[in-house]
Amino acid sequence: MFKIIQKRKFFFVFSGILCLVSILSLSFWGLKLGIDFTGGALMELEFKNMARPEVRIIREKATNILGEVIVQETGTSAVILKFKNIDEDTHQRFLNEFKMAVIPASSDEVKPSIEENRYETIGPSIGRELKKKALWAIILVNLGIIIYIGWAFRKVSKPVASWKYGLGAIIALVHDILITLGLFSLLGHFFGAEVDSTILVALLTILGYSVNDTIVLYDRIRENLLRQRNEKFEETINESVNQNLSRCINTSLTTEFVLLALYFFGGETIKYFSLALIFGIFIGTYSSIFIASALIVEWGKVRITHN
Repeated sequence: MFKIIQKRKFFFVFSGILCLVSILSLSFWGLKLGIDFTGGALMELEFKNMARPEVRIIREKATNILGEVIVQETGTSAVILKFKNIDEDTHQRFLNEFKMAVIPASSDEVKPSIEENRYETIGPSIGRELKKKALWAIILVNLGIIIYIGWAFRKVSKPVASWKYGLGAIIALVHDILITLGLFSLLGHFFGAEVDSTILVALLTILGYSVNDTIVLYDRIRENLLRQRNEKFEETINESVNQNLSRCINTSLTTEFVLLALYFFGGETIKYFSLALIFGIFIGTYSSIFIASALIVEWGKVRITHN
C-alpha cells in the first residue's frame, strides 16, 4: 500500500509552486483572449490547385490591409485569419488584393484560386456577454458541487464536517483550473495561443471530469469511515485512496489516449482545445488523488487537536 496521505506535504508544496507560477504568469502576461471574447473577425481561406504559401508570407500580405493578423493553418490547404473588425469595402478589397499578390501565374487548364470558405464577425458587446456568462457558469457549477456533496456526506460528520468535503472538491477544482489557465497564459505569451470559446468548453469539461474523480474517491472514504469507525482517520483515508488509485489512473489514461490522437491528428483548429483537455484531465486526476483527500486529513487533524 502506497503512503500517499503520509507524504501529503510534498504534494502540497508541488501544487503550491505550480499555482504560484500560474498566478505570476496570469498577473504579468494575462490571457490572450480570442475574438469570441474581444470581438473581431474570422476568415477561412482555401488555396485550390496551388501550394499553400508560408504563414510568414500570408501574414505579411494580410497585415498591409487588415492590420494585426493571427494566421492559423488548418487542414492541408487552408488558413484561418483572425483580426479586428473591418467594413465590407475593406473586406472585399483585401480579398482582391490578396489574390492578386499570392496566386501565381499559370497557363494550365486548371487555374489556381483562393476561395473564402467562411467569414464571421463578433462584436465586442457579444464578447463581454460571453465572458460574463462563462464566469457565472463556473460560479454556479461550484456552488452546486458544494451543496450536493454536503448533502451526500451528511451522515459522515466526524471528524470532518460534511460540507468540508464539498469545499475540498472546490479547492481541487480551483487548483485544476488555475494551473490550466497558467499554462495557457504561458502559451499565449510565448506561442500566441488564444483562449476562445473552445477553451471555455474544455475548462467546463475539466471541472466535470475532475469532480467526478473526487466524488468517487470521497464516496469510498465515506464507505470506509462508516464501516471502520475505530480505525485511525488518516489510515482510513490512505486506504481509501489506494483502493481507488488504479480506477482513477486507468480511467484517465484511456481518456488521455483518445485526446492525444485528437491532438496529433485532429487538425489545427482543435489543437489547443485538445491540449487543454489533456493537461487539465491529468492535473484533475492528480488533484483528486493527492490534494482533495489530503485536505480532508488536514482538517480532521485540526478538529481533533482543538477537541
